[in-house]
Amino acid sequence: MASCIGAQMYTIREFCKTPADIAASCAKLRHIGYENVQVSGIAAIEVQELARILDGEGLACVSTHKGVDDMRHTAAFVDYHAALRCKYPAIGGWGWGGKTLAEWKAFIQDYSQIGKTLAAQGLKIGYHNHAHELCRVSDTPQAVPLELMLQEMDPSVWFEIDTYWIAFGGGEPSAWIDRVAGRIPCVHFKDLLITPDMKQHKMVEIGRGNLNWPRILETCRRAGVHYYLVERDAGDLDPFESLRISLENMKAMGLK
Repeated sequence: MASCIGAQMYTIREFCKTPADIAASCAKLRHIGYENVQVSGIAAIEVQELARILDGEGLACVSTHKGVDDMRHTAAFVDYHAALRCKYPAIGGWGWGGKTLAEWKAFIQDYSQIGKTLAAQGLKIGYHNHAHELCRVSDTPQAVPLELMLQEMDPSVWFEIDTYWIAFGGGEPSAWIDRVAGRIPCVHFKDLLITPDMKQHKMVEIGRGNLNWPRILETCRRAGVHYYLVERDAGDLDPFESLRISLENMKAMGLK
């Protein structure tokens, strides 16, 4: 059985600033035990070279984070992902800086059209959340961007729920995963720790924080998640060591 656990390469972005760095980092990921990656945050590299590196290490690219402007170039976008044999591209978020309700609705309409265009070419795009998508953008309780996306985004668009950022924004990760059931082939696993003085949240390795992983895992299985992608934007440990610990803990939870 192929592994369903992957490493989000944004976690190791500081070690992926040249093609040679990328090759060395991919070798480290495979040595740690990862078989899948999400390509994000790495240096510019020809897609054929990236594919050779991944293939040479036995790593599968299961997802990417690309920009909306990249997605508008339909043929090039499809060709890029075909070269990587990647099925699940997504954007890493939108709307930082406080967008209005009208701006969010315009984005949803625009992204839906991009999604329909790419779906017609056999490639479905996703949306990865942070915390600001849980902010109200008007006095109406329903005017929460993630809620609006769930209700109004074209059905071809899938959701890459990030467990940390949902919790950081005051949501319940398992509840949101359940709500996007059938539209969540990939999920971002990231743990949240409340510091002893209760003054800050910290990103920590899976299983070392405060999130309810048994409930999250049960919900992911029910929702139809295919890939569990480990990400840590920042933290106390070396990122490769962090990824190693998360992998071990996830396997101890029953994931393969």
